[in-house]
Amino acid sequence: MTARKLAKTSTDANIRLLDAFLEMMAVERAAAANTLKNYGRDLGRFAAFCKDRNETLETAGGEDIAAWLAALEAAGLAASTAALKVSALRQFYQFLYTEGYRADNPSASIERPRTKRPLPKVLTGKEVDALFAAAEGIDGAAGLRMQAMLEIIYSAGLRVSELVTLPLGAVRAGDRLVIIRGKGGKERLAPLTGKAIEAVSAYLGARDTFLNKKNASASSPWMFPSRGKAGHITTARFAQMLKDLAIAAGISPAKVSPHVMRHAFATHLLEGGADLRSVQQMLGHADITTTQIYTHVAQDRLRDLVFSKHPLAKKQEKPD
Repeated sequence: MTARKLAKTSTDANIRLLDAFLEMMAVERAAAANTLKNYGRDLGRFAAFCKDRNETLETAGGEDIAAWLAALEAAGLAASTAALKVSALRQFYQFLYTEGYRADNPSASIERPRTKRPLPKVLTGKEVDALFAAAEGIDGAAGLRMQAMLEIIYSAGLRVSELVTLPLGAVRAGDRLVIIRGKGGKERLAPLTGKAIEAVSAYLGARDTFLNKKNASASSPWMFPSRGKAGHITTARFAQMLKDLAIAAGISPAKVSPHVMRHAFATHLLEGGADLRSVQQMLGHADITTTQIYTHVAQDRLRDLVFSKHPLAKKQEKPD
């Protein structure tokens, strides 16, 4: 989608700059289509705001950016949403500065709105065990697939999009590593447990069950193929499968999602003594500050454990 469609109120100069920026994001940074759409929309709206102030994207200053953010705040925009718009502006104006469209970066002095990031939901070890037990209770090929998907997402901490689009050759015979293509097309390796390898091996024996019977001779490139349009099981379908599994395990389905499994992977690793940098690499986080959120979860759970289980914490004063 071009900037021309996203910013109809912009001048030709604005459109040219927006097009150049979005093209750079798509080609050099492999930005997702949804990201490009959101950036184009936000920058287009900022361009319209600047027009009312007799400015363009090329001439707008820090005071124009500050005024726009103030107007958004006055309209009740959440700080987390405003922070995303600031990120778009920063990247856009850094691009203009780097490419020589501007001699300065007016967004450099704009602070990112402070947001209180909620702690991620996480499952206990017993709840994860209950999910695996429920998966083992599913008969046939569907059960083998559920066990394999659950083992991989919990063993390697994958994003759900990474799980459902795993290529068939991602797990190699005799290798306890899975090759993951993450955000921006970046590849990383994550270790798999022996149980995960066994589950994948058992599932591969039944994988043909999920191929399109109308074209059974054609091989699917996906680890988890589907007869649907995507060719592989979708993120929405796997999320629903987890909800159903939670019900079977006696867990509230509201507590379970693919991302919660990823949270559980990271938190349980840290609780077990893993170092933060290793967890960052396995999760595929570009910035370690993103991973640090899990240290708070682990610390809170350890504190609660001490307060509830430690003999001195439970000891009460005897009456005189």
